[in-house]
Amino acid sequence: MVWRDDARITEMFDQAGVTGTFVVHDVAANVYTGHDRQRAAVRYVPASTYKIPNSLIGLATGAVSSVDDVLPYGGGPTYLPQWARDMPLREAIRVSNVPVYKELARRIGMARMREGLRRLDYGNMETGSVIDAFWLDGPLKISALEQTRFLGRLAQGKLPFPKAALAAVREIVRQEDNPNLYAKTGWYMPDDRNNQIGWWVGWVEKEGNVYAFALNVDITDEAAAASRVPLGKAALQSLGLL
Repeated sequence: MVWRDDARITEMFDQAGVTGTFVVHDVAANVYTGHDRQRAAVRYVPASTYKIPNSLIGLATGAVSSVDDVLPYGGGPTYLPQWARDMPLREAIRVSNVPVYKELARRIGMARMREGLRRLDYGNMETGSVIDAFWLDGPLKISALEQTRFLGRLAQGKLPFPKAALAAVREIVRQEDNPNLYAKTGWYMPDDRNNQIGWWVGWVEKEGNVYAFALNVDITDEAAAASRVPLGKAALQSLGLL
């Protein structure tokens, strides 16, 4: 593996006062560029970045027939008020609706979920015994480097899933403010509220090439949480990708 440390990105992390890693995988050249290679290889709970493979497995197994199938949120109180209604995956992934994606996981079921993870070669591929919590609480974990490999294959349509499912998931993670940017956030928030991890992952398409990226940071306060996307975008801009 060819890794290149980038001093500009390290300086951005230092200035932001956050501890974390950022890696970009130039898929065509198979070169990784970023900050903190050691941390980039450490696996963490993926949290809502798992909505990407969850969507893929849901479509591939027929748990939903399309990203426009409306799924129920289940009623009751929700962590965010915008989650408190039924919605399709197309909308649910944009507002990161946890109850809707828990329902999707239950419809997929454990056997099909485990098979999907194996086919995707996603992180440690561990689901434990709770079908609708393993990506939020563990035991599922994935590293920033593994995220970029998975996302690079998704971007190129090279995952062993139906082409229509791959295309649909690429479409719903495409960013409205930049048609060349595909991305998803995540926030691992254990019950004890310690050791929280924030993610921003995705890829950029530029001049026919794919640049898959993954950022994760220790969330110690609201400022660290808010830094994820701006820090990631600044790193991509410094590399001439945004």
